[in-house]
Amino acid sequence: MLLPNCLFRMGGAAVMLSNKGSERRRSKYQLVHTVRTHKGSDDKCFSCVYLMEDPNGKVGVSLSKDLMAVAGDALKTNITTLGPLVLPMSEQLLFFATLVGRKLLKMKIKPYIPDFRLAFEHFCIHAGGRAVLDEIEKNLQLTDWHMEPSRMTLYRFGNTSSSSLWYELAYSEAKGRIKRGDRTWQIAFGSGFKCNSAVWKALRSINPAKEKSPWMDEIDQFPVDVPRVAKI
Repeated sequence: MLLPNCLFRMGGAAVMLSNKGSERRRSKYQLVHTVRTHKGSDDKCFSCVYLMEDPNGKVGVSLSKDLMAVAGDALKTNITTLGPLVLPMSEQLLFFATLVGRKLLKMKIKPYIPDFRLAFEHFCIHAGGRAVLDEIEKNLQLTDWHMEPSRMTLYRFGNTSSSSLWYELAYSEAKGRIKRGDRTWQIAFGSGFKCNSAVWKALRSINPAKEKSPWMDEIDQFPVDVPRVAKI
């Protein structure tokens, strides 16, 4: 069944999603995979991001001290599902062999973290704060180049929640980085607690001179130096 086109606004630009075959000719990306992880059955996960009223009667968002641990666990679960769909067989075999050694043979070896740089050229990570980006950069063993769209989006637009993913994709486009066949991994977090992944494949190379985006008037000013979170 064909669905109506869905239109999203982003900094004056529009993002349209459609599954109509007639739209493929002018499409930039194909949605290849989506993976949704929901941890709401765990009380600690459910209450780590919570809308509540303070003693003064003001409604706001309460963030638990367990947030980073919960996010890490949700990401791990999400990756376990996504990995077999996107990783080359060599990485899957290394991961499986390590898992067997740890769980069945009781070997004292570190868990193997697959190299997702072999599956994706670009990464768009929920820019919820510098600590979030630092942690994901370390866990996925990403480079400064991979993290640049997320860090510059956080610097320029602040924490815009999951919509930051589209600013980050637009950054890579504005830098002329998106080539035909490139794969992009979008990672988003939300209350619940949820971790969602979307994998996109570029159907054509993106010419930044022909694209309108929130970065178009200032992309030459980026990247800028952004301080990292101090280690305590």
